[in-house]
This record gives sequence, structure tokens and C-alpha cells, in this order.
Amino acid sequence: MDVLRPKELDTHPGDTIVGWARGQLEIARSILDNPGGGLLFATQTIGQVKAGLRERDEERWREVVEKLDRAEDAGVHRRFADARRLVDEATAAL
Repeated sequence: MDVLRPKELDTHPGDTIVGWARGQLEIARSILDNPGGGLLFATQTIGQVKAGLRERDEERWREVVEKLDRAEDAGVHRRFADARRLVDEATAAL
């Protein structure tokens, strides 16, 4: 049996993270209030985008991450219109 090293992470170098983040947020926005786990997957996706942006450049993306924090909170509290608006604002700020 060959033991291989872990697969390299796709870190979206440079500004390619913006395109990735927009795509992920579009998906999250579209499934936010879907029955059968949409909220769970949407908040998980928002969290992944936040983590990626923070990891890349916390200061640069602070405003976007704060909006996404609020969007996540709004979604969990079933304020879907607010959550979508905040995701839209975060996406526009990317």
C-alpha cells in the first residue's frame, strides 16, 4: 500500500477568491429557506466563505465578514428577507 501525502488545498490564489466567494454566496442565497436542509447548507456555506476571506486577509474583508455574520444570524432566526439582503450587500462589497 502506498501512503500519499494529503491533497493540496485549493486556496483560490489572489483575487480568484472573489469569484469563488460570489459563487458560494449565490448558492447560499438561493437555498436559504428551502425545506429539507437548505438553511443548514446555506449557513455552512456562508461560514466557509467567511473563513476563507478571514484566512486570506482579515482586515481587507472585515466589512464583508461582518455582513455575513449578520446574514447567518438572520437566517438562523428565520428572518430570510434580512439574510438575503445582507448576503446581497456582502456580495456587492466583494
